[in-house]
Amino acid sequence: MRRKGIIYILVSVLFFSFLFSQAYRGRGRLIGHVYDQEGKPLEGVQVKLYSLRADSGFTVTTDKTGLWKALWIRGGTWYIDFYKVGYEPKKITVEVKEIGKNPEIDVKLKKIEGLFITPELEKALEKGNKLFNEKKYKEAIEVYQKILKDFPDAYIINLNIGNCYFQMQDYDKAIEYYKKVLKKNPDHVPTLIAMGNAYLNKNDTEEAMKWYGKIDLEKIDDPTVLYNVGTIYYNNGKYDLALKYYQKCIEVNPKSLDALYQLGLTYMALSKFKEAIDTFNKYLSIDKDSERAKIVRESIKYLEDALKEQKGIQKK
Repeated sequence: MRRKGIIYILVSVLFFSFLFSQAYRGRGRLIGHVYDQEGKPLEGVQVKLYSLRADSGFTVTTDKTGLWKALWIRGGTWYIDFYKVGYEPKKITVEVKEIGKNPEIDVKLKKIEGLFITPELEKALEKGNKLFNEKKYKEAIEVYQKILKDFPDAYIINLNIGNCYFQMQDYDKAIEYYKKVLKKNPDHVPTLIAMGNAYLNKNDTEEAMKWYGKIDLEKIDDPTVLYNVGTIYYNNGKYDLALKYYQKCIEVNPKSLDALYQLGLTYMALSKFKEAIDTFNKYLSIDKDSERAKIVRESIKYLEDALKEQKGIQKK
């Protein structure tokens, strides 16, 4: 796992820079709706889609019913980001089929706490976000700092500033601004995750885990974060904790091959052979032909023998 890969898209400014090629074209389709927490449709939400296999993507926008569509796309893993000014962005991972119907995707966005959106503030945020997406981080910071000056109660903007410094790899400065948010709202999950990410990129795994440990697992719904935190625990031999994160990752994205594979390995490490076999069989129901699938088949053979031996010992 590369540490750069753990960057989690947190606030109104963090999105992938998509390559607008046509490599993502295929025969699949996705449709969905975006709502607020009360179930009301949200119009004007930017839905950014990125194909991992094609290394390219595109953006669509929800209509007045909250509907969005992505047509003629290739199969495989897609990262999807949902963004609207005044709401916390949401990131999901989806496995797309080109043959057959894909399930509809309905998501809810949560309003950003401590941020009352006025037309003036919305315009300023859009400007800062545009600069960020253009990788003009210093200019974006200037815009966000002016927002804080004009709207002192909008403390959450410190998270945007921190994310700019994060992208500039100035992690100490990013942490400084993240702490400004946590001073006002100690339980703000996106900022707690950002703190963990910053320390992780500083190669301070121990401190990173302290911040991740402050988060209620049930409040994390990003499969990338769940997988990465689980892998940190796994690599540090904390298999019971890794298990919880991989299990939650599979709940959020049942077809995540990486999470299924790591979950199987975690069950193996915990000598839960039957659970490991079941997990690896789920893996093979999705991936039958890759090099890793061959490893999984060999692991199942080993586990079946180990399970027989385990049962024999128990009988004695």
